[in-house]
Amino acid sequence: MDGATQPKPDWKIGVDIGGTFMDFCALETVSGRVASLKVLTTPDDPGAELLDGLRLLAEREGLDPALVTRFVHGTTVGINTIIQRKGAKLALVTNAGFEDVIELARLRMPDMYSLFCHRPEPLVSRDMVFGVPVRMRADGSEQLAPDAEQVADAARQAKAAGADGVIVALLHSWRDTAQEAAVKAMIETAEPDMFVFTSSEVWPVIREYERTSTAILNGYVHPRVAGYLTALESRLEAQGVPAKALLTRSNGGLMSAGQGRRDCVSMLLSGTASGVIGASWLARQAGEARVLTLDIGGTSADFALIVDGEVQYGTDEQVGEFPLHIPSVSVSSIGIGGGSIATLDAQGVLRVGPESAGSNPGPACYARGGTRPTVTDALAVCGWLGHSDMAYGQLRMDIDLAKQAVATISGQLDRGIEETAQAIIDIAVSEMFVEVEKLCSRAGVDLRDFALMPFGGGGPMLGAFLAQELGMTRVIAPRRPGVVSALGGLVADLRGDFIRTVYAPLTEATLPQLRSEFDALAQEGRDWLTAQGFTGQADLRLSADMRYAGQSFEIEVGLTPDWLNATDQIAAAFHETHKRIYDFDDLGGKVELVNLRLSALGGGPKPEFPVSQASHVQADAARHVPVWIDGWRDVPIYDRASLGGGAVFDGPAIVVQEDTTFAVPPDVRAHVDAHLNIHLSLAE
Repeated sequence: MDGATQPKPDWKIGVDIGGTFMDFCALETVSGRVASLKVLTTPDDPGAELLDGLRLLAEREGLDPALVTRFVHGTTVGINTIIQRKGAKLALVTNAGFEDVIELARLRMPDMYSLFCHRPEPLVSRDMVFGVPVRMRADGSEQLAPDAEQVADAARQAKAAGADGVIVALLHSWRDTAQEAAVKAMIETAEPDMFVFTSSEVWPVIREYERTSTAILNGYVHPRVAGYLTALESRLEAQGVPAKALLTRSNGGLMSAGQGRRDCVSMLLSGTASGVIGASWLARQAGEARVLTLDIGGTSADFALIVDGEVQYGTDEQVGEFPLHIPSVSVSSIGIGGGSIATLDAQGVLRVGPESAGSNPGPACYARGGTRPTVTDALAVCGWLGHSDMAYGQLRMDIDLAKQAVATISGQLDRGIEETAQAIIDIAVSEMFVEVEKLCSRAGVDLRDFALMPFGGGGPMLGAFLAQELGMTRVIAPRRPGVVSALGGLVADLRGDFIRTVYAPLTEATLPQLRSEFDALAQEGRDWLTAQGFTGQADLRLSADMRYAGQSFEIEVGLTPDWLNATDQIAAAFHETHKRIYDFDDLGGKVELVNLRLSALGGGPKPEFPVSQASHVQADAARHVPVWIDGWRDVPIYDRASLGGGAVFDGPAIVVQEDTTFAVPPDVRAHVDAHLNIHLSLAE
């Protein structure tokens, strides 16, 4: 081919920021070349590490920012704001007499069996809640209209008390948004310097607590998220990147940065969600339909289930101490990561986490000033780590510093350094074991039917040990496990979620209303995709929140638009779903519809990675090193870059690569598939 007609390189970049590293996954679509990278985070200036990453990609991989046509970013700014309680000071304007809604909540304690359990303090303090005389009836008719002067007085009081913004949450606004919109306009007129969100524009559902708390979360993170996104776009523009930034969402989809400035609540779990999306895409490539994902970073471990190839979703995930009521990838988290600090409690019992060394100073072995023992230090002391540079050559491990850190507690335990390090690893694995057991019990699945996919920087280090404890027989490690969350952004689709509260019995008389609401939702979904710049065919997925009459809460049931012409198929789907979840159904019971939901998906370009055609061959070890496995043993080290398709080897072994280290326990058979995933077969 003539050089003049050669297509220009086309770069697509996925970026995910965690507690310790910012991960980059860059695909050059013309050649199919994939470049990945990790850069230490800068907690004092979130987003500054982006410039370092782009610079390193340019130096190492020849990336030209001007040729980036797709840029997808996942961030923890929102969730960190909530966890650290560093969000905006908010005021809440609600109906007079209903000022205690967010304090009453659902009268459920986080731990019902603890005598010392308490609910978290609301993000809006009681003195910042203002009741105004306004009322809408349950049928949507107006009983008492808002008074502009009284609303303005509440706004002035909020401003005088230091409020940055106001949340308007009124009774029955899911029926009609007009009252909330009118109050919002009055507040903006009285105090134009404060931002205002209404509960119905954030998430228009029945139940005032869920609607109000979701709107509060959105407003609480709004200033920091909006500021971060503005800085992100400025940095991309300054680097000459023409692509408009896309953001990963809690639902596993994408949206534009412009949308993210207002719809902040939908990206609170973006990082964890994109990891699961990336893992599900890799699992499909590897032919695995049932997978337990394990994402271990520096601060936490996140677990999710992929069942029959489908990511599982929920509407009651936790964000810090608060429930998140919008659709989200169902993920369970625990404060155990590579940076989790090991301590002795007042009784001299060894504990691991939830406190983390983070990126600054990080684990002691990073030689960045850390002195306290972490899980990473324990792995280094036992010989599993420290045989290659970490994070693409940016970190060189100091084993002596790791030993010094572990020694600070080994003497108090009257154990050797190696025994103490192994105990730290065992406790970290046992803590994860407990959380996974809870997840599987809730989902009603048998993990013996699943494969474990560990990823993140720490997942491959601990994943096989956890699989052994869980009785799982299959582990699959993707080619670049350290950047799976960044990859998830590259393979994700645009996704918007929309909802209408119906609150009606499932009868033939309700069907015209359902069809009308579906048409409105479908149009809203198409309009949203158009606003994101999508021009293809929309994929519209319908579901409904349903329950038996007399039940307090409902379950989500997948539907198809064709079923809206008769009740039989809708009822059958509900009975089947209820029986699957709770192991019983009531075929003669009356069924109620509470909410109608629609997800609008716009498919994006999917990367294609080269496939290896190598045949079955015994892998060659680069060298042998001592590893503590109930005593010191010589263990082979394999270079991941040299393991082609068909390569096989046995554990115990260590696989080193640019982004992480894969620990393979004894009595394990490993083989590499055509997509360069490592599959472990564990003894039952």
